Amino acid sequence: MLKWLVALLVTVFVAGFCLPRLTALLRLGRLPGDVRWRWRGRDYFFPFATALLLSLLATLILRLL
Repeated sequence: MLKWLVALLVTVFVAGFCLPRLTALLRLGRLPGDVRWRWRGRDYFFPFATALLLSLLATLILRLL
């Protein structure tokens, strides 16, 4: 159980470190279905189209394996 927890924490840390750089590099998060909303000085971001695209890509990759 402890090994799974450590693996999960490492994965979340690596994803949190790499994903902002990767999305800037690949220009993900700026698709037509992604919503950015600014309200009371805060930015809210809902990446609906990006999540759908990445989900379809992951499904295709896993089905081909």
